[in-house]
Amino acid sequence: MPLKIIFCGTPAFAVPSLRHLIPQPDFRIEGVVTQPDRPRGRGGELASSPVKEAALAENIAVYQPEKIRSEESFEYFQRMAPDVVVIIAYGQIIPQRLIDIPRLGWINLHGSLLPKYRGAAPIHWAVANGEKRTGLTTMKIDAGLDTGPTLLKYETQIGTEETSPDLYVRLAEAGAPLVAATIRGLTDGSVVPVPQDSSMATLAPPLKKEDGKVDWSFPAQKIFNRMRGFKPWPGTFSSFRGKTCQLWGKPAEAGAGSVGSHAALNGKPFGSLFEAGRRLFAACGAGTVLEIDSIRVEGKTRVAVRDFLNGAHLKPGERFGE
Repeated sequence: MPLKIIFCGTPAFAVPSLRHLIPQPDFRIEGVVTQPDRPRGRGGELASSPVKEAALAENIAVYQPEKIRSEESFEYFQRMAPDVVVIIAYGQIIPQRLIDIPRLGWINLHGSLLPKYRGAAPIHWAVANGEKRTGLTTMKIDAGLDTGPTLLKYETQIGTEETSPDLYVRLAEAGAPLVAATIRGLTDGSVVPVPQDSSMATLAPPLKKEDGKVDWSFPAQKIFNRMRGFKPWPGTFSSFRGKTCQLWGKPAEAGAGSVGSHAALNGKPFGSLFEAGRRLFAACGAGTVLEIDSIRVEGKTRVAVRDFLNGAHLKPGERFGE
């Protein structure tokens, strides 16, 4: 008899797993729980979550409680009596009395190799911190923040120029078969929960606007990692002539076309700018240099650096973050 599953999730990251579970003959998705429709876009019209759209496309009933801690939610899960609940980036903390309902527990897919990067933004922070490898972990949730015992893991390299949106898509797809394998392993006893070593834990808190502000005392590679990790929001930004500028770029290698920039910026204040051959370089920490590829000055559109330079007419001594 197929296992009765309730699927809880909200963003696009959860959709591949839902779509993978639906056709499996040993599973039956009894219902989908997702966040209520929220205003989106300039018009503020209510929009469904990606998980809701995927569920309705398969004619699966959707439940959208404002608060999953409510008595109504408790009655819903008791009535549905699932064997297991799969929860992926749902967006609310689950109370213990709901965790206790399914006999196999609540199985979460988390976007890191736990106990590293517990929290809301593990993919973004792994990239922003320059990690070379990351992965996925399935775990049985408890009342803590990503502290439950782990089940299965998937490990992968992070590309040297890979952004968090790119990694997000890769991990979402890789997570789908991992979730299915976890459920089957719990059912037949081949997967055994392993307690986490909390002494090894790191945190991945929700991103804030100020996380994107460039600290020019950081080495260029660290700034570039944050550019990759904080895409698309909050991005990376600095001030220039009293205006905020979104910046895109990469570390300048000490090779053709950039040797002069390293020499010119040696010893200059962090953020100091140097123009060479219609290219723009900024002084960073540890004697490194960041080459700026494109810029969006507040109130304007993103432009290539050569177009920025045509209008800016840099003056000696100017810098970002003044």
